[in-house]
Amino acid sequence: MPQESSHQVRPAPPAPHRVVVIVDRNSNPFELGCATEVFGLRRPEIGRELYDFRLCSPEPDTLMRDGFFTLTGVAGLEAAETADTLIVPNRPDTDVPRRPAVLDAVRRAHARGARLVGFCSGAFTLAEAGVLDGRRATAHWQWADSFRARFPAVRLEPDVLFVDDGDILTSAGSAAALDLGLHLVRRDHGAEIANSVSRRLVFAAHRDGGQRQFVERPVPDLPDDSLAPVLVWAQERLDQPLTVADLAARAAVSPATLHRRFRTQLGTTPLAWLTAERLTLARRLIERGEPGFDAVARRSGLGSATNLRALLRRETGLGPQAYRRRFGPAPA
Repeated sequence: MPQESSHQVRPAPPAPHRVVVIVDRNSNPFELGCATEVFGLRRPEIGRELYDFRLCSPEPDTLMRDGFFTLTGVAGLEAAETADTLIVPNRPDTDVPRRPAVLDAVRRAHARGARLVGFCSGAFTLAEAGVLDGRRATAHWQWADSFRARFPAVRLEPDVLFVDDGDILTSAGSAAALDLGLHLVRRDHGAEIANSVSRRLVFAAHRDGGQRQFVERPVPDLPDDSLAPVLVWAQERLDQPLTVADLAARAAVSPATLHRRFRTQLGTTPLAWLTAERLTLARRLIERGEPGFDAVARRSGLGSATNLRALLRRETGLGPQAYRRRFGPAPA
């Protein structure tokens, strides 16, 4: 009678998920560093390897952004063919076309079902490859207008830190690469592992609000100076109960005429402009450490802390307390 062995052969553990980053000429070092920190480091505190991480480039020597340094010794572009997740190049020169070889690698990865990730301007690479048509994506708020103009078929969401559209994910500005990277770890390995990675990074596992909180509202150029005096006058009196009638009287025109001039020169209404100016002042007061949100609301002409809270959350995605923690002075 044959004897059965008491030793069972255990199946080999599955190979780690392979993450490949394409680095191209003029790529940003920061986002490359974010990908390396999240996906490339060994995690002895976790006890296992989370990812098989590799870099590749279409050329042997890759000059990084603004010639800061040259990257050598990485795999060729063929390494992208084995990626489970492919992180595409991001560069500051968004108006320069990407190499056809890089775009072809992105298309092939998408066709075989690999997950695609674009950090910051990497959304331009994905859109140029044609894989974002009809899909949701985000990019840095500074490039939102140019992105929409070039890729109208993409559903751009400019107010968020990152967009997860299933097999294609994009993040906003540079630091949002960490937000998206941790989101991927959370999606792949669960919240506990993601929290462990975030602690090692000394970075929040989840940041509240979106990139709206970082947007500076540009001062519009006036085609003539007819509105300039009344705008300056109002900005010096934001704490007072100004009305559209007050602005019209100061400009010596009717409210209807003032409304037409605002629409023509600023693209908004007098009331919307006044509210935006008051909210900008309130943000600056919070950033400078003004004590008490009721006082901030009074000094900025927003009336009450309740009104301040509602408008600030609508504008930035953050309440006053969260905004102060994020942008206010460090506690003594």
